[in-house]
Parts: sequence; C-alpha cells; structure tokens
Amino acid sequence: MRSFRWDIPARFNMGVACSDAQPADAPAIVHERRDGTVDRYTFGDLSTLSNRLANALAGLGVGRGDRVAVVLPQSPWTAVAHLAVYKLGAIAVPLSSLFGPDALEVRLRDSGARLAVVDATAVGRIEECADRLPDLERLLVTAPLQSSIPCTPIEEAIASASSRFAPVDTAAGDPGLLIYTSGTTGAPKGALHAHRVLLGHLPGFELSHEFFPKGDDVFWTPADWAWIGGLMDALCPTLLHGRSIVVADGPQAFDPEWAVAVMARHRVRNAFLPPTALKMLRRNDVAVPMELRLRTVMSGGESLGEEVLDWMRGHLGVTVNEIFGQTECNYVVGNSSALFPVVPGSMGRAYPGHQVDVVGGDGTPLPAGAEGEIAVRSPDPVMFLEYWGNPQATRDKFRGDRLLTGDFGVKDEAGYIRYVGRRDDLINSAGYRIGPTEIESCLMRHPAVGMAAVIGVPDPVRGEVVKACIVLREGHRPSEALAAEIRQFVRSRLAAYQYPRIVEFVPALPLTTTGKVRRLELREAHLAGARA
Repeated sequence: MRSFRWDIPARFNMGVACSDAQPADAPAIVHERRDGTVDRYTFGDLSTLSNRLANALAGLGVGRGDRVAVVLPQSPWTAVAHLAVYKLGAIAVPLSSLFGPDALEVRLRDSGARLAVVDATAVGRIEECADRLPDLERLLVTAPLQSSIPCTPIEEAIASASSRFAPVDTAAGDPGLLIYTSGTTGAPKGALHAHRVLLGHLPGFELSHEFFPKGDDVFWTPADWAWIGGLMDALCPTLLHGRSIVVADGPQAFDPEWAVAVMARHRVRNAFLPPTALKMLRRNDVAVPMELRLRTVMSGGESLGEEVLDWMRGHLGVTVNEIFGQTECNYVVGNSSALFPVVPGSMGRAYPGHQVDVVGGDGTPLPAGAEGEIAVRSPDPVMFLEYWGNPQATRDKFRGDRLLTGDFGVKDEAGYIRYVGRRDDLINSAGYRIGPTEIESCLMRHPAVGMAAVIGVPDPVRGEVVKACIVLREGHRPSEALAAEIRQFVRSRLAAYQYPRIVEFVPALPLTTTGKVRRLELREAHLAGARA
C-alpha cells in the first residue's frame, strides 16, 4: 500500500471509459422489470445508445460545459444519459426521482440546467416550478406525454440519430459531474467534479470489494444513482471494470425480502447496501435463500455498529466493509477484510492514494487518540473542484491544503479512524462532548431496538441531554418500562454521561433520499413538541 502511485492520464472521459472502451459483446446491465421479464444490455448496446443520445442532445444545442439534469430512478436510461452527457463534454446533474417540486427547483435553478432527462413521474413536479427556471429549455422523457414544457420522448429523439459519435476530447481535470450534497446540515450545495473523480474512486472500490473484480462478480445496489454513492460507488466503477450491474424495478421503499430475492435470482456477488438497508435486513431477520452467493458487501453513509456487522457475518456469511466519504471527497477511508483486520467500531483506514488525518481547528494533524475533524489532504483525484457558483463556501471547506469534512473522529496509532459524529450532531452535555454514533451502536445491541437515532436536546441544567429516537423490532411495544430498560442498558455499557435521559419510540426515522438520518428534523420536532 505504501508504494501506491496515482496514474491519472492527461486525457480521460468517463463516458468513453464506461462503454466504448469495453468489449462490445460483454454483458453490462441486467434489467429486471416489474412483471418479471429481464432485458439484457451489452457494452456495445450502451455505446450505441449513448452515442445516439449524445447526437440528439447536440442537435438540441447542448454543448461542452452545459448542464444536463438526469431525474431518473435506477434504469438503463439513467446509465445511457450519464454516458451521453460525459461524451459530449457537458456536465451531468443527477437528481433524485423522489425529489418534490421545491427540491427540484433549488437544484435545477442553481445548476442552470438547460435540459433534463426525466421519467413521466417527474414532469408534473418540474412543471410546478418551470416559471422559475429560466435556463431550462426542454425535457427528454422516457415515455410519450403532454407537457407545458417543450418535451420530447427519448425514443423519438434518438430514432434518427447516428450511432456514431466522436466524443469530446476531455482532460481528466475537466468538469463532468455536478452532484448536490444531501443537505443534512444546511442548504444543498453543488459539488463540481472532474472526469478523474471516477479514477479516484477505484482504490476504495476495488479494496472494499476484496480486489474487485474476481471470477464471476456481478454487482447490485438499491442505492439511488442520483447519489454519489450509487453513481460512483456502484454504477460507474462496475462498468469501468467491464462487469455487469443488476437493475431491478422494485418497490419504492426498500423491502428486505425483495432485496435478498433479487440478489439470489441474479447471482449477485457484490453489493453496496446502505446502513439503513442493512439495519432493516437485521430488524426483519430476513431468511437467506440457498441461491444467495454474496462474496462482498460494502456499506457507507452512516455508521453501522458491531451488532449489525455480527448479524451480517452470521446470516449472510460476509464481512461488511464500511467506508467513509462525502459528496465532495468520497471513498477515502474504509475497510478491506482480505487486506487488514476489520476493527469493530472503526470506519477503517485511509485507502491507498488518500491522506486522511484528524486535525485541530487550524488544520494541523492531531496526535493519535485525540478527537478532531476528519480532513483529506489535497490534491486528490477524488476531491471536488469547487462548489458551483459559491466561491466563499469553497474557501471555507479548506484549511490550507486540507479539505475539512465536517465529521469528527479519532485516529489511532495503526491509522484506524473511529467516527464520532457530524460537527452539528455533537452533543454538549455538562461539559462533555458526546457523539451520537457510539450510543446508536450500543442501542442497536438491545434486542428490542430495530433502528435508533440519537440527538441532543436543550436542558436547563446540563445545556443539552441525550435523546434516543427508537424504532422497535417486530413483537415489541412501547412502554415506560422498556424505555427505562433501554436507558439502563446503555448506561451499564457506556459512560454514565452518555446514556439517553430521554427515550422516544417512533414509527420511523426521517431519512434523506440517500438513507441518512435527518437528525436536524428530529431536533426540530422535539423543540416544536416542547413549545406546544
């Protein structure tokens, strides 16, 4: 690992690398429709379709540097749209198909997208805000429909387009992707990435999946491809390695039984399963089909905890490799159980090519064992170029040559980093700085707890106290006796100042579209309840 050196070519284009550069007859996408039928696409198919779409986009006036929004769920068209935009030298703006009109408006207006590739469900939501989107000229839709916005079906747009396209000669450092932060701690910001960002993801991707690709590896994830995790931790690196990825049209909300069945049906060997998905698998105690043959599972976005890791090893027969990153600088820390031991409670170590430290307020690395902010040294090919149209926020993201993640942690002598929590999620109680992650991990070990989120709430004596919001597992009912039992469970296992003085049982936790807990929403709900 110490001998690692980046080998980033001067000229690189993600669209070419993920389609044209692969064997034309190799399988690329397996698409399971809702009716059970399966469509299969080769890399030759992706190359042809993306060439036709690139020609169609060019015919509509889209050129180098223009922003093209992709508002689609997981589908073959999502992959084709991204490849076409990259080949054009334009900039893809992936947006979740679950966004409502307000969320779409903010991102479409900020990015100045000239065109959006959408499915029928998104058209009405965009129409609601269209009069406030002066740059948006046209929609390309996956199915014919009428709209107040100029609208063309994709099939119609590419029908007469040539299957030959000369990709724009992009430098590895040219912008290709504008992806918005999840907005868990403030307004979403557009992180602009260069084509090289895909290459920057490779060390983490390959090692978190135990030297991917091997043998008959096939990939699947339920993660939204509008999220950097779904796009750059799953779709693009899988295609870059010339392997196939499964797309399944399933229920809108994650269904644990369905997910396991999909992986078994399509002989999935490698999966990216977000923490919320893993916790739901455990909560439902999902039965494992004999056909399931997983080789690797990666997870990232929220800390898992030892209980979930143990459950995965015992029930699915794999060690989950947790990883850490963020929209601006992703896949920089993580585990690889084949390469070094997975230490419970740790996110792993910096992957080759990334220098990650825990720093103080001035950006200087702290000694082992000290708590501080997790920071990544620049330059780094996985690091964003800038926040779109926001130079001050870009400057604020750095201390010298280090990108500040806003996440706090502790780094030990061996380089393992233990996650403490987001800057805004830290709880200050009676002089103690308390991170939610360790408490949530402890709560997950209680047999009645299915999911848990910990926040700090105001207290006249201590400043703040710890509150646990808990979703119970099947067969358990809320009661004061159970709340007292849970409080004592944590107090007996962690420090006395860490136990939740307030326990609230909730039917569900508020999540972002990327599956992260919206702790800000939980805090606001608590304050609203206190005022009522």
